[in-house]
Amino acid sequence: GVGKAGTTRALDCGSGIGRISKHVLLPVFKSVELVDMMENFLAEVPNYLQGKEDRVEMYYCKSLQEFTPAPQRYDVIWIQWVSGYLTDKDLLEFLIRCQNGLKDNGVIILKDNVAREGCILDCLDSSVIRDLNILHSLIEMSGLTILREERQEGFPEQCVPVWMLAM
Repeated sequence: GVGKAGTTRALDCGSGIGRISKHVLLPVFKSVELVDMMENFLAEVPNYLQGKEDRVEMYYCKSLQEFTPAPQRYDVIWIQWVSGYLTDKDLLEFLIRCQNGLKDNGVIILKDNVAREGCILDCLDSSVIRDLNILHSLIEMSGLTILREERQEGFPEQCVPVWMLAM
């Protein structure tokens, strides 16, 4: 409807083998494009999608630091469990580039682990878990506006909270 994101094309960022595309994006969107820096993950996507692989328009084998979405191309850009592998500077710059890739009324969804306070560094996999204040600050600096945010329920209290932010 008016003022809502379309359902033509979504971008799955840090897609891996395509779990988000298969279970979240393809049930809603006519087509998806996937970006991941691991060629072996992208090579597995057609097998994993089991009959829906013809709805993948494009595969991009690039890191999010290198990837620039084509202008005005996507109704939704989905970034799940990958923002922690970007530095603050790289995440900020990626969000700015993603804005340019959105169609009118397009939306960016960021879903990730969120620290209760400050940052949690994971030296084993070279990632960082930011708190909501840090994420809000980066989003604000990018020029995006948070449309809605929600904590995912159902995880044990000892787990790091998972939040979804729509921009």
